[in-house]
Amino acid sequence: MTTVTGNVRKMATTLADTVSYEWCADDQRVPLNDALGHAITIEFLGTINCVHCRRVTKKSFNQGYCYPCFQRLAQCDSCIVKPEKCHFDQGTCREPDWGQQHCNIEHVVYLANTSSAKVGITRGTQVPTRWMDQGATQARPIARVQTRQQSGLLEVAIGEHISDKTAWQTMLKGNGEPIDLAQLQAQLATQCRDAIDGLQSRFGLNAIQWLEQSDDVYINYPVLNWPTKVKAHNLDKTPVVEGTLMGIKGQYLMLDTGVINIRKYGGYQLALSIR
Repeated sequence: MTTVTGNVRKMATTLADTVSYEWCADDQRVPLNDALGHAITIEFLGTINCVHCRRVTKKSFNQGYCYPCFQRLAQCDSCIVKPEKCHFDQGTCREPDWGQQHCNIEHVVYLANTSSAKVGITRGTQVPTRWMDQGATQARPIARVQTRQQSGLLEVAIGEHISDKTAWQTMLKGNGEPIDLAQLQAQLATQCRDAIDGLQSRFGLNAIQWLEQSDDVYINYPVLNWPTKVKAHNLDKTPVVEGTLMGIKGQYLMLDTGVINIRKYGGYQLALSIR
């Protein structure tokens, strides 16, 4: 039996023929693909440490932060969720140095097939990690932009024509039908022509680069069986979760007793046992 205890962060992923997953607790990493078909137990030990300052907190905010950090840090500001509302240029960023390093850098706008076609954004350095974290089976970069704000503005324009959300329950019931993302990109280029031209006029041609030639990335996940009904475990209500690991997709472990979103429990002290 393998047992590891520590403050958990989201699972680490490596793109391969089948995505390789690792359980991350403090400085420990445990390969998870080989645990498929094995009984596992996840136990919440009752302590949550802020993923930023490490102080003990009774409640986790924004997937792992204590309330003071949630209120203070730029990475917890509402513009992270809605980057089109970035206020760095107004001089009101909570942490200008952090914003300069993480927001005023190249971002990618992409199409993905998760539960269906969606548009999304991510830092250039987070390709393809972002796609694996979302459970995408296909992804295609469609634009490169100079800042997070610009990516958000372009995403909003594209989002008038396709969703920017993932239906996670549907995503966990199996892989959707393949989508011709190249055709969808061409369609969106026509539908969003005025918006793209407007952003290029505002920020410059080099700031908003529509990718005419791009390759699709196909992603396979380690799954033995898909659940027919998706029931989510909640460690705050039931601190011990047990079951046989049937698959992993996105940041979810799929057990024969239900699914659990590991990213949700950032900073929780958990004990993982694999038998």
